[in-house]
Amino acid sequence: MQATAACADTDSDLYQAIVDQAPDVIIFADCEGAIRVWNHGAETVFGHSAAEVLGESLDVIIPERLRKAHWEGFHKAVDSGQTKYRNQVLTTRSVHKDGSKLYVELSFGLVRDGSGTIIGSLAIGRDCTACHLKAVAQSSAAAQDKPSDRALK
Repeated sequence: MQATAACADTDSDLYQAIVDQAPDVIIFADCEGAIRVWNHGAETVFGHSAAEVLGESLDVIIPERLRKAHWEGFHKAVDSGQTKYRNQVLTTRSVHKDGSKLYVELSFGLVRDGSGTIIGSLAIGRDCTACHLKAVAQSSAAAQDKPSDRALK
């Protein structure tokens, strides 16, 4: 039994190290939407330290105009056991601590305990602001370079 317990401690340490050191954002919120896990990747992308946000609402990173839709989707997922964007990466708006607007690519999942009860929601992602803005600029430039249908007639 000692070897199994030592292995479990090592696995736990390994999992903690992976979450802490992952370059991507890893956030876990409980069923009420309170932040319980906030890794270094989240600190880097959103500007908040873990000490500032642990126990706080996810609202710290959700733009005010998107909060109603976010919470409707969040509670629907927790209540139904299904996420709307299962197995998908979603590009969405977010907000940095300094108030600047971000685009982030996030994937979502529900976390269950050993008995299968949902205990919260997990988001993993990364900042894609620069790539998103570049794509928008290129699309806009391409649209401006394209001759109008009227000019062709």
